[in-house]
Amino acid sequence: MTNFLSVIISLSSLILLITANDASNTMDILMPDARAEHVDDYLCTAFKMNENQPTYITAFNPSATSKDAHHILLFGCSEPGSDDEIWNCGEMSHANDHSKQKYRNGPTCKSGTTIIYAWALDADKTELPEDVAFKVGGSTSIKYLVLQVHYANLEKFEAGETDRSGLVLTTSPKPSSKTAGVMLLATDGYMDPHSLEVFEVACEIEQDIVMHPFAFRTHAHKLGLVNSGYRVRGDGDDQEWTEIGRRSPQLPQMFYPTGSDVTIKQGDRVAAVCTMFNSQSRTVEIGSTGNDEMCNFYMMYWVDGDRLLEDDVCTSAGPPSYYFAHDRSLNIDKIPADAFRIPPPPNGPAPGEPVQGGHHMMMQHKTKPHRRYYRQQYVF
Repeated sequence: MTNFLSVIISLSSLILLITANDASNTMDILMPDARAEHVDDYLCTAFKMNENQPTYITAFNPSATSKDAHHILLFGCSEPGSDDEIWNCGEMSHANDHSKQKYRNGPTCKSGTTIIYAWALDADKTELPEDVAFKVGGSTSIKYLVLQVHYANLEKFEAGETDRSGLVLTTSPKPSSKTAGVMLLATDGYMDPHSLEVFEVACEIEQDIVMHPFAFRTHAHKLGLVNSGYRVRGDGDDQEWTEIGRRSPQLPQMFYPTGSDVTIKQGDRVAAVCTMFNSQSRTVEIGSTGNDEMCNFYMMYWVDGDRLLEDDVCTSAGPPSYYFAHDRSLNIDKIPADAFRIPPPPNGPAPGEPVQGGHHMMMQHKTKPHRRYYRQQYVF
């Protein structure tokens, strides 16, 4: 009888252990009562991960409103940009106003920067596919998660309130067989007053890797009409452009499922294009404030195992210095005709809904004689 009871107790303990290991937890990644002092402030705060065992992130649930936050980004860092609880991590450092600046300046990360998640325009929760997770902490290079919030206005702060915008993460201690990562394609450049313009960027995948894109996110400010992302495979007349995702950036900016099963491998190129209409009487540049513009295409992917893309940011000089036509490896005649068109719902505005700039047109592809490439540190 005693042996029988011992077996029952052992089985019960094992069941409890398995249940505990499979259980999902939540992790609050929130601003610790921040107080923005300027419109377009970028504030950061860091969260140290468990170095003894990895954490697997399986979902991102926003805890924010677009009334307060222009956008939110979650970075993985080997070392955060500051030891302060909150620091100013944007280009808007207000260098001439140090006496009134509450937080000290610093980069988002001092080392090991990688983008994990991005949110804007009251986007909904993002859940990863089964057996796919972001792996952080433990022996990975991601020792900290850093939350970055770009503040849109000061109303709540002028009323004496503080801010706890951020993300609630769903996590698990259970290892996943597929590891998630994010690749970002972004441009520099500017657009002339009263003009329709395309911002384009493309990079070759040089690493020996096989990526499976499963979600994408588009980001622009007020002038963006449509952002599109593509896998480009092959050369010359045999080149194929396969759409990864296409969406109006005026819609909630969460990660949306890709429309087709696309695999990206060494030798392929990844390309993105943003169509914008500048209805204003001033030149608009790519920049960090709400009055500037951005052309960003985020590709979320998974790999078997945990070896992710090392060079995960692809940039171009943008217009007027760079267009696809400047890159001899790209056959612009193979670009899908709908690359510059706003898609129908659900990726475009509903019928009868106004579109910023009022243009539903295809952009004639631009060619410019000047060719220039460079990389720089961006604040997204």
